[in-house]
Amino acid sequence: MIPLPGTLPDPVAFAAVAAFFGLLVGSFLNVVIHRLPKMMERDWVLQCAELRGESLDAAPAVTLVSPRSRCPACGHAISAWENIPVLSYLFLHGKCRACRAPISLRYPLVEVLTAILFAFVAWHFGYTWSAIGGITFCAAMIALAFIDLDTQYLPDDLTLPLLWSGLIFNTWGTYASLSSAVIGAIAGYLSLWLVYWGFKLVTGKEGMGHGDFKLLAAIGAWLGWQVLPLAILLSSFVGALIGIGLIIFTRHAKNVPIPFGPYLAVAGIIAMFWGKPLTQAYLGTQL
Repeated sequence: MIPLPGTLPDPVAFAAVAAFFGLLVGSFLNVVIHRLPKMMERDWVLQCAELRGESLDAAPAVTLVSPRSRCPACGHAISAWENIPVLSYLFLHGKCRACRAPISLRYPLVEVLTAILFAFVAWHFGYTWSAIGGITFCAAMIALAFIDLDTQYLPDDLTLPLLWSGLIFNTWGTYASLSSAVIGAIAGYLSLWLVYWGFKLVTGKEGMGHGDFKLLAAIGAWLGWQVLPLAILLSSFVGALIGIGLIIFTRHAKNVPIPFGPYLAVAGIIAMFWGKPLTQAYLGTQL
């Protein structure tokens, strides 16, 4: 692992700093999860109108930084002190200060999840460039998983930069050799692409979205082709268990699609930390 410049900090202190940074990033990820799909949908509407030669009313554009966050129930503008990660939720008892409408528990959960993952990355990799990459990878996986859960979108604005950044980090062999990363990106995309077309030819239906191909390609670009069988196996196993559980216990209709991206994201995070040992244990070979 390539160390970061500067003095090597105490591992516990480094993990604590990473956790604090994770709370702040988690708060921003909540914005990304909520707003990025809306930005995409607005762009699609504008592009379709342009192709038809129509002009639409110029409504204020939604970006990741504007307008200011508001309560969806009453429109109350969220002040800075109401937006402190986790603490504001606890202080407000999970309700809007103006109208007392409930605030989704998912907001602090995303913040806490991000903090825990960042702290574990710092502890696992130490004060190295691998930790910086791991933080980047986990943040993208969290955003993609929750966006896919909400909308069944895996935005190119996240998957493609994630793929390229994986190749950049592996230029120096951070997680895998560059050749393994390039093959991983290609194999990750093609493996699910072939599954998609095989399922469509047999059933006439689409079994998954194109974003799943790109997400697995990004995982391959970060971790190398060797972990792809493990990632596919883990994601399929978890997805099957949860899908069966939803059908049995929540009466989830069998014809209602279940997003695959969250399971790929979980498998990718597991593979980043324990991919090689798990693969070696499964295959009984040295990679």
